[in-house]
Amino acid sequence: MALEHALLVSLSERAGSGYELARRFDKSIGYFWSATHQQIYRVLKRMDEAGWLDRETVTQDGKPDKKVYSVNAEGRAELSRWIAEPTESDIPRSDLGVKIRAAVHGDLDALLTEVAHHRDQHARRLEVFRLIEKNDFPVPDQLTGTALHQYLVLRGGIRVESGFVDWCTEILHTLRPDATAPHPE
Repeated sequence: MALEHALLVSLSERAGSGYELARRFDKSIGYFWSATHQQIYRVLKRMDEAGWLDRETVTQDGKPDKKVYSVNAEGRAELSRWIAEPTESDIPRSDLGVKIRAAVHGDLDALLTEVAHHRDQHARRLEVFRLIEKNDFPVPDQLTGTALHQYLVLRGGIRVESGFVDWCTEILHTLRPDATAPHPE
């Protein structure tokens, strides 16, 4: 997926400036697709030049003018084309997985500390996702349209994070069954 398509999705849900888009990205699509603020601004410029966006300039007191972007008909056509295009199944890359495979050649205690760290990071992210689910989607069986689609992506994230926490826990118990590795509070 190109960053352009992630931005088209976000702007299709709600128009915004580059700054607003970057902040929204950090809190939603950014959990599944990462981009720096600089990348977002560069790609917005390309998308604008490609004719996929409408831009409104908003005058601000004491600040530079703000450019607010929204997706136009050409941008919706591009998004529709991209959605219909077959996507290859992602092959997950995991430095941690390679390290575990090579554990016999290294410091097992250091590796287990790293596995516990990964487990804790994923557990924190899982907690955030479950909080978002509770606050933003309290009645999931009544969702339709965009809200349903957002919820389904969130559920995918919950399942991935839960699986990763379980995997790390399994590794810790299998490689050092007598030790109790630290767990997030």
